[in-house]
Amino acid sequence: MQKSVLNPSTVFNSLQYGFSQAVEVSGGRRLLLSGQVGVDECERTVALGLREQADKAFDNIEAILAEAGGDLSHVVMMRIYIVESARDQQDQITKVLLERFPSNPPASSWVMVSGLSLPQWLIEVEVEAMLP
Repeated sequence: MQKSVLNPSTVFNSLQYGFSQAVEVSGGRRLLLSGQVGVDECERTVALGLREQADKAFDNIEAILAEAGGDLSHVVMMRIYIVESARDQQDQITKVLLERFPSNPPASSWVMVSGLSLPQWLIEVEVEAMLP
């Protein structure tokens, strides 16, 4: 599998937020993950804070990728759903992304929503990955 990121100077600098403008991928297996939220294996919400929920969502993503023989470096696209009430905390998501994807981050869309499946959930993250 080959992967390269595209971040042209003619669009805004998305790298400062932890994602790339585009990712080009060839070869490999495509893995589509269901949306992950900040819950543990017993379906308990880990915390009420956005940062903690985002960290747990990415822990869950990493566990699923590992089960398929991959890791976060194989992620090519993220869709991040954020509840409207957490709009002013988006910098917490940026911190998580910069930690989890220190170089060549995947492409991303951030979507504000009125709510998720449970009222205590603040973030849900879907990813697509290309595995060798």
